[in-house]
Amino acid sequence: MIYQTMSQKSDLLERLDITVQWGHYEIVVLRFHLTSFPAGKIIDFHNHAEFEFHFIPKGKGKVILAEQEYPLSQGMLYLTGPGVMHYQEADQEEAMDELCLHIDIRQKSRAEVDPWEVAEAEECIDKLRKLPLIPIHDRHHAMNCFLEAYEACEDKFTGYYTAIKQFVISILLKTARAYDPEGVRAEAPVRDMLTYRYEYAIQYIRANYSGAVTLDNVAEKLNISSRQLQRIFNKVNPDQSFSQILENIRLEGVCRKLSEGNQPIEQIAQSEGFTNANYLHNVFRKRLGITPATYRNGKHTIK
Repeated sequence: MIYQTMSQKSDLLERLDITVQWGHYEIVVLRFHLTSFPAGKIIDFHNHAEFEFHFIPKGKGKVILAEQEYPLSQGMLYLTGPGVMHYQEADQEEAMDELCLHIDIRQKSRAEVDPWEVAEAEECIDKLRKLPLIPIHDRHHAMNCFLEAYEACEDKFTGYYTAIKQFVISILLKTARAYDPEGVRAEAPVRDMLTYRYEYAIQYIRANYSGAVTLDNVAEKLNISSRQLQRIFNKVNPDQSFSQILENIRLEGVCRKLSEGNQPIEQIAQSEGFTNANYLHNVFRKRLGITPATYRNGKHTIK
């Protein structure tokens, strides 16, 4: 059984102090482990002050929830919320393993957070609080997250603590999703592609303006045609063409360097994408009415 490796260091994940900030909630992990019930083992009626996620990776048994008895078998899950009385029993002839996640869900301050993340966290927590007290099949393989979190912790690869926190959220989401009716779909936020492509193009130009930047190679980065990109520029910023925007960005770079030091103008021209100092002089005179040398001695704004 692939989860059996977790029994080698049963408290490995529980040694970590794991608190997950999710939307306007703070998810505090209290227990995170694999346990095994020998055949016939009974865990009498009890409850917890926190949420307890139960997954059955192996074996069979039964659980009593709200005075109703349900059979348990490999691949099933159920959730007991705060104060829910429950009774567990392994089959008389077959042991039963259980992956357990105990969490305390706390409201946190209303800090500035991605609104979509806030909405998804609210939806998930609300669903978890209202889930029916009925075991169900782990349709979205939430229990795989236990093993992945364990392996991440054991191997201690780069970013393993962050990865483990993400696995905790995945367990919550996949548990809630397991109870969703078939066919339920949600829509993620959609970009305004016109604005997105324009802003990406500007970002790319700013990162590469000192080289041979053309409309064609910027369009290629966006996986669209140069004609499409030209239309985007015309719609978003009709007062400036691609070449004017590129020239503006290059002039900004020149002005920064003129203000920061005494580097020769020829070197500045070449480092900021202009062919030579003569061409830079012409552009400067046309746009600012002065030479680059004069600019060093005063503050001016590019038109």
